[in-house]
Amino acid sequence: MIAFRNEILLTVIVLILLFFVLLITKSVIRKFSILKSINANRRKLIRNLTNLVHYLIAGIALVIIWGVELKQFSVFISSVLAVLGIAFFAQWSILSNLTASIILFFSHPVRIGDRIRVLDKDFDWTGEVKDITGFYLFMVTDRGENITLPTSLVIQKGIQIMNKYPEKQIDHKEEV
Repeated sequence: MIAFRNEILLTVIVLILLFFVLLITKSVIRKFSILKSINANRRKLIRNLTNLVHYLIAGIALVIIWGVELKQFSVFISSVLAVLGIAFFAQWSILSNLTASIILFFSHPVRIGDRIRVLDKDFDWTGEVKDITGFYLFMVTDRGENITLPTSLVIQKGIQIMNKYPEKQIDHKEEV
């Protein structure tokens, strides 16, 4: 037991740090999403993705603390990355949609309830954004069509954010 005292102490420290980092991250994401009027589902998705990154970093720290040899660890990591690389290459759109969803969360001004126009030469999609998930943006067009757009397409295409309500035609006549 005495032989592993340092490892146990460092493990406890890493777990306590992980706990506090998760609390701080949750608070920051919550405040940011309230500031930017982002709905709870998108906030949950981003929080889960950041938690995954934090758990991976803590896991790597624990592996190093407990003295797994670098050669063994590098073989394990390279094997996992090779499998993930093949899986993501086969489904590259999944990874690009997740990444686009994160970009939309933090830096794009499109919000649920906004009226948008997707600027595409082949299609005229104008309507209201109903939901934005990890993979898709759901909208209802002015013609009543339900459109599902991959989030990567939303990043690639130009988006014009319009009024929240259809534009009303105003007749400007000058009186003489």
